[in-house]
Amino acid sequence: MAVDDARDDERGPHDRSASLVPYGDGTADGAALSESNEHDKRSRRARGRRTRAFLRVVADRIIETAPRVPMRNLDTLRAQFPGLGTEELADKLVAGATKSSATVGAGVGAAAMMPVPPAMPAELAAEIVGVAGVELKLIAELHEVYGRRAPGGTRERAMAYLSAWTGERGIDLARPSTVNAAMGGQLRRRLRQQIMKRTLRNLPNLTPFLIGAAVGAYLNRQDTAKLAARVRADLRRGPAA
Repeated sequence: MAVDDARDDERGPHDRSASLVPYGDGTADGAALSESNEHDKRSRRARGRRTRAFLRVVADRIIETAPRVPMRNLDTLRAQFPGLGTEELADKLVAGATKSSATVGAGVGAAAMMPVPPAMPAELAAEIVGVAGVELKLIAELHEVYGRRAPGGTRERAMAYLSAWTGERGIDLARPSTVNAAMGGQLRRRLRQQIMKRTLRNLPNLTPFLIGAAVGAYLNRQDTAKLAARVRADLRRGPAA
């Protein structure tokens, strides 16, 4: 016993505070962690609601304005650009559209020189709607140039070209489903997806100190040129056999 007591004396008194095992039942720490997790979940849900609301508002605005976008028919285009062949006329339209979309990007980037967070969604929405209008006009007029006008009245054609914009492709007139789909709920879903993609691509445009203006002009010019190349490739192939 004496030996055991001596060993206890050498080890010192039993002090639970020196242990590496957490002291106590951890109730306070667990409650704090649970509260933090719940706060993160609420924040994510709030961000999700704001994102969905943003996409709905922008999609509705584009759908509302699409039928009002001025789209020149082939006779008007030939009169304004006499003597040009099909490809030359298409080149002229693409050059004008890329310049216009670059101007939209530069304007939004300049407006965001000293960005205020609450204003950023409005700036992004304005840019997306503005560029969509430019590109819708381009898509419609390219279809005119290549003799592939969408069927229907003004609104039906506008919705068909809007569907083409969401897919970044030309309209296949030999497949009525590609035209009819433009009038259903599928269009809104694809439109929201396209808007989200454009939103993520356009975030650098909000960089301060006028850098965003240069970035916005460059990115929009590139995006419109790529869209035009895809649409023209589809239209050159002509109707499916």
